[in-house]
Amino acid sequence: MRPYIICHMGTSIDGRLHPSRFTRAAEGISQDVLRSHYEKVHDNFEADGWIVGRKTMSEMAKGTERSMAAAPKLPRQAHIAKPDGRKLAVGIDPSGRAHYGKDNVGGDHVVAVLGEQVSDAYLAELREDGVSYVFAGKTGDDLSGAMAQLGSVFGAKKLLLEGGGRINGAFLKHHLIDEFSTLIYPAVDGVAGTQSIVDYTGPEGDRPGAGQSLRLTHCEMLEGGMVWLRHKVERAPG
Repeated sequence: MRPYIICHMGTSIDGRLHPSRFTRAAEGISQDVLRSHYEKVHDNFEADGWIVGRKTMSEMAKGTERSMAAAPKLPRQAHIAKPDGRKLAVGIDPSGRAHYGKDNVGGDHVVAVLGEQVSDAYLAELREDGVSYVFAGKTGDDLSGAMAQLGSVFGAKKLLLEGGGRINGAFLKHHLIDEFSTLIYPAVDGVAGTQSIVDYTGPEGDRPGAGQSLRLTHCEMLEGGMVWLRHKVERAPG
């Protein structure tokens, strides 16, 4: 069984994701207090780990590509390194483009979600770094299968999906989001075309939220005027 997945995001009132572009905090409101809410809520969920896309993971890991000469042929099956009871840092990386240089991000054990087309050299690099990995089908788009492996192989029961927007959109399309946790900053971005909480990039006319609805379960104003919303995702029968 796959883990329960909560999409936990911070956003401006217009749904944007990058605080560097948000309007400044109002007089008398601490920007540090506003920023601190995200991690506090994250920690309070007591999840088994978190999920981000390749771009976000690369920015966090800060590793560099290495040459792996004469890499052995490796089977396309889940590889468990040494999680050692740590939380999981899951990177959705179908093409194998993120590099780590270590087995963790912020102390959490890295698990790469890959497509079977990645090279043996890349798999050898991950193994040398102590990184675990699972496969999401040939091209890396079998997210449902990958999430099931995180449950069965790593024992994950609850994970936080923390974007970006394209990854969130893919999870929504595959009916893999069970709940939304949204922290709304008292700020606006205002720039057209910038990434939002969910940015599905599938075929034109496709509706990633089809057959799903949201039920508000929690609404709370936090210090500084930030609003925390929780929505349960409900799915139509069948």
